[in-house]
Amino acid sequence: MDPILITYTAIVTMALIPIYIGSQLSIVHKGISLKKNSKNVFEYTQDETEVDSMTSSDAWKFPLIGSAVLFGLYILFKFSKEYINLILSYYFLLFGVLAVAATVRPVFSKLMGVPFKNKNKPIKLPLFWTKEPLELDSVDIVDHIVGLVIGLWYWYTKHWIANNILGLCFSIEGIALLSLGSYKVGCILLGGLFFYDIFWVFGTDVMVSVAKSFDAPVKLLFPKSFADEVLQFSMLGLGDIVIPGVFLAFLLRFDVFRAANQSTFSPTYFKFTFFAYFLGLVTTIFVMHVFKAAQPALLYLVPYCVLGSFGLAMFRGEIKELLHYSEEKEEKPKAE
Repeated sequence: MDPILITYTAIVTMALIPIYIGSQLSIVHKGISLKKNSKNVFEYTQDETEVDSMTSSDAWKFPLIGSAVLFGLYILFKFSKEYINLILSYYFLLFGVLAVAATVRPVFSKLMGVPFKNKNKPIKLPLFWTKEPLELDSVDIVDHIVGLVIGLWYWYTKHWIANNILGLCFSIEGIALLSLGSYKVGCILLGGLFFYDIFWVFGTDVMVSVAKSFDAPVKLLFPKSFADEVLQFSMLGLGDIVIPGVFLAFLLRFDVFRAANQSTFSPTYFKFTFFAYFLGLVTTIFVMHVFKAAQPALLYLVPYCVLGSFGLAMFRGEIKELLHYSEEKEEKPKAE
């Protein structure tokens, strides 16, 4: 098999895995459950877990804030690339350990027979910067050790496998924890980042320059050929996974909501748009390979995901349901 085909297959697979896992975990993190009752129909319930959802205002601002941060990094890298990367390495080491620990917790919880979201005989550790103690149980200790090992491996070696483990965990946790308030908010967010990606990739050298200078696990890497003495890598930014992934996770939760009072459950919107994302990613790689130039992945991913999901709703006659489904918490009236 052609080495570059292996590389592209690996990149696509590494993009799909965190979206699928993160979307499933988003249901758990938001306290959603779907269980059949005595009448053999599903009952939809959601606990009172406080979840901050993105608003339309947040979605409009996101590309502007992202642009400011991106250009700021571009300027900083021009002055002191080594020191900036050192500071960022400390930052990503800390959050990398936490991301890995959070990602592997469900696995160790099952192996050790401890509830996923509940602490089992937690140890309370006082923290000097907050009055609330840090609670750690036996699973926390194990998964944080695993996270520390992966973090130190990346810190000392900058190995591409360690980079990918951290990147995948960042992606999974980002997709699981971030919440779109509604389909409209998701479309605004993806639409804004669609133009953001096009401008910074095609209009300037900023995006490509920062991506190559940024010595942190914010992109997935895979060698173009293992036969090369010095490995050359193909890369995919985590934003091209997390942003569409958050949108797909929202659609999966919409599928769960739709199953209420039904006897069967089929994640139709999630599966259809997941496949659309796959086609968008394949299109991105194909264009990049043909033109031998970096491509703004969201240029292809956003139309596939948005038009795919909206087209499905139109075909099924469920546009109203999709547009009216909201995860935003209604504010309770204040007592006078």
